Amino acid sequence: MKPEICTKKLTANIYKNYIFLGLTTLDLTRGLWMIFLFSRGFSLIELGILEGVFHLTTFIMEIPTGIVADLWGRRLSRLLGRVVFLVSLGIMFWSYSFVLQLTGFIITAIGYNLESGAGEAMLYDSMKELGIEEQYKKTAGKNNFVDWTGGILSFLIGGYFAVHLGYTWVFIPSMFICIISILVTCSMHEPSLTKHEQTRLRKMGWMKALGIQTLESLKVIKERPKIAFLILFSELIFMFLASLFFYLQTYWKAEGLNEFQIGTILAVSGALSAVTGLMGQRIEGKIGEKGILLFAPLLLIFALWGIALTPYAPFFFIITGLIDGLLYVAVQDYLNKMIPSERRATVLSFQSMIFSLYMIIFFPLIGYFGDKYGLEYSFMGLAIAGTVIYSFYLLFSRKILKI
Repeated sequence: MKPEICTKKLTANIYKNYIFLGLTTLDLTRGLWMIFLFSRGFSLIELGILEGVFHLTTFIMEIPTGIVADLWGRRLSRLLGRVVFLVSLGIMFWSYSFVLQLTGFIITAIGYNLESGAGEAMLYDSMKELGIEEQYKKTAGKNNFVDWTGGILSFLIGGYFAVHLGYTWVFIPSMFICIISILVTCSMHEPSLTKHEQTRLRKMGWMKALGIQTLESLKVIKERPKIAFLILFSELIFMFLASLFFYLQTYWKAEGLNEFQIGTILAVSGALSAVTGLMGQRIEGKIGEKGILLFAPLLLIFALWGIALTPYAPFFFIITGLIDGLLYVAVQDYLNKMIPSERRATVLSFQSMIFSLYMIIFFPLIGYFGDKYGLEYSFMGLAIAGTVIYSFYLLFSRKILKI
């Protein structure tokens, strides 16, 4: 392929990625699946088990699917992820059985695994091959903006459709949008930075290649302790945010809010995340890496106590959007700068695997205490746990990050 043609295709990847993210986040079920299943008679414990199984599956499958992306291509991995997600939507909508829903969540997790590290690795390596990887943080901010813009629309449209038209108008359009995202993925161009390493490892056979890729990726993390630290603590923060996102929906529904009202709260928080992510580079210029890594978790502690102790949970949840947008863009930029291209998708899969491990441990526990004592006590427990963890975070950040 001529260099100028390759350059155009790689540049197009950046813009097609915006379209892809917009379509994938315009999933009208995104803020409603928990309410939808709860309305079908599933208990909080069952919902906690479903989410726990989802993350158990992602925990088991993250490394194998990350290796698929590194050895057989990011585009193929992403494409498979979208096809699998389409199947899972159908299972969730048409099934009333807990066993089938469990199967659907396992399939959903595999689709998430196939996409999780592959998409970001494809984008960063496209930019690296073009020689513009220093612009990644700005692009990541735009990605976050697109992601949350799609999320905002999905919360508002999905909530409106659920209340006024029924859940058929939530799931069927989501399936159609998923099909369009599959077509966009097919049009993307695979970066060539890792072709030599892909060829070398594929010749060894699947099992041997899997082992070597895993060991080499672990070596990268071992040689750069900052990678491990950022992954362990940032994913813990994102676990707190995800738990609030899901369980507050059920809590607000029980308090008398409808899907559209809940969707509006989620949308406002998402808008704040989108704007903050877009301004991430400018904010870092003002407060630096140290400021971001100390400020974001402290703001989370403030929000957790506000949700636990005051009647203004919607307000405190909305400000968590600041944490999500700022921390996600910053951490992904810091990590990608330290990860070699041929290990990128696999190491980023370790990141997703840690998030899944946290969700496996904590998410069902939150549901259990919510069912037994009330979600108010679960939120109080999150606030206490967050405060204790932050003290350890400060201790380790001084040793590893030198802040």
